[in-house]
Amino acid sequence: MTAFSQGATPVTPTRTTGVTAYGLSEEARSLHWLLTDLVEEVPGVRSVAVVSSDGLLLLSSAPDHPGARGAAEGPRGSTADLATIVAGLGSLTSGAAALMDGGPVKQTMVAMAGGGLFVMTISDGSLLGVHTAPDCDMGVVAYHMALFVGRAGHVLTPELRRELRQSVEAAG
Repeated sequence: MTAFSQGATPVTPTRTTGVTAYGLSEEARSLHWLLTDLVEEVPGVRSVAVVSSDGLLLLSSAPDHPGARGAAEGPRGSTADLATIVAGLGSLTSGAAALMDGGPVKQTMVAMAGGGLFVMTISDGSLLGVHTAPDCDMGVVAYHMALFVGRAGHVLTPELRRELRQSVEAAG
């Protein structure tokens, strides 16, 4: 059992996070469980995407996931669109931070009339992006994102990233 999944409910193979959890390692299933928990338990979360440092989608919530509040209202209804936006925003803010000698970007938040977009850096350079409803509690969303990053960041090894990427490609 991994450190971030101690005490966690065992994951049953389902298609709740946009990719099938069958045949995945325990670490990959645990990340699916953490992502599903973020989507289902945090009010106002519409969709979530984990993107690798090179911009590839690793893990996402399904836009039609019944537990995702308002997920159909996500960017064009697609987690692939969210992943593209997250990768672009991550690149833009990293470039801006470098020009301003600001150091590494930890979190970016975009407030819009119709919702919000939060992007948080994961320890390996990957990004966690969350699209929210306009009435979400930003503090609660940021707190749960930090929990996800803290639990998942240290296990996103090159091997696990490769496994997650292959599962996304197989589901697509």
